[in-house]
Amino acid sequence: MEYSPPPLFKQGASARVKVVFFSVIALSLLIADVQFQKLATIRQVVGAGLYPLQVAAAAPRDALVLVSNYFAALSSVEEQNRQMKLAQARNAQQLQQTQHLQAENAQLRKLLGTSERLPVKSVLGEILYDTRDAFTRKIVLDRGERHGVSPGQPVIDDIGVVGQVTRVFPFSSEVTLLTDKDQAIPVQVVRNGLRSVAYGGGQSGRLDLRFVSPNADIKPGDMLVTSGIDGIYPPGLAVARVTRIANKSDDAFAQIVCEPTAGINRNRQLLILLAETKVELRPPPELGRDRKQRATRKSARDEGVASPAAKRKQP
Repeated sequence: MEYSPPPLFKQGASARVKVVFFSVIALSLLIADVQFQKLATIRQVVGAGLYPLQVAAAAPRDALVLVSNYFAALSSVEEQNRQMKLAQARNAQQLQQTQHLQAENAQLRKLLGTSERLPVKSVLGEILYDTRDAFTRKIVLDRGERHGVSPGQPVIDDIGVVGQVTRVFPFSSEVTLLTDKDQAIPVQVVRNGLRSVAYGGGQSGRLDLRFVSPNADIKPGDMLVTSGIDGIYPPGLAVARVTRIANKSDDAFAQIVCEPTAGINRNRQLLILLAETKVELRPPPELGRDRKQRATRKSARDEGVASPAAKRKQP
């Protein structure tokens, strides 16, 4: 039984005829293109006409590739940025350590030069910590009795006097700074040789010249050095610089404020001068004369006792 469309829908040739017809055309075009190169122009025209369709068809794929590449590049840039920040942090830390070491090296060189210029022996000490007492100005060094440190020895840096050793332990020592309220140091004005005593100002971090007459020859900017009359600090060590002088009519003494020259709050390495302060106790003249008279009378008595015995021994 043959099935065929109704006569109303029958249009044109049959399917077999169409296949044969178009196959012949295709073969003819292939032979003409290969043998005679006659279809190059047609191919270019068809390709140019189909290009927009190809671009439109490939647009979703290209967009997906671009988005994928964007997120991949973004992730790569973020990772590179993180690595660069870590490297920058490491370099910054190394740079800071290098700068700190350079500053410490320069400070040690200055201290070495200072120790070579001093006429007394010295030992290099490093600050361990500040004491916890809020009402005093004291530090603790890593040098003690085992290193030859004893109470009363002065402590300096490459610029000037820092303080004085007040307590000693076997491997550490406590230093009271010049700015402590209970510290005093004999000083001398470099410009004119005027002597005075500088007292610590406590928490202010300054030094005060007390009991100085208002008409004393002291000016702002004058340099104060150790006078050496106390037998503790060698003479000529820088102590402070006069910063302010206040003379009031109703005060018997001038108010003179000085700024310490030493880097008390900046340096970690300090020099401890191992100078021994020896005080020779001499008796008063009257006591000395009495002792000499008693010694003379005693020697005379001894001679008087020995003389008869010596005579009896004589034949």
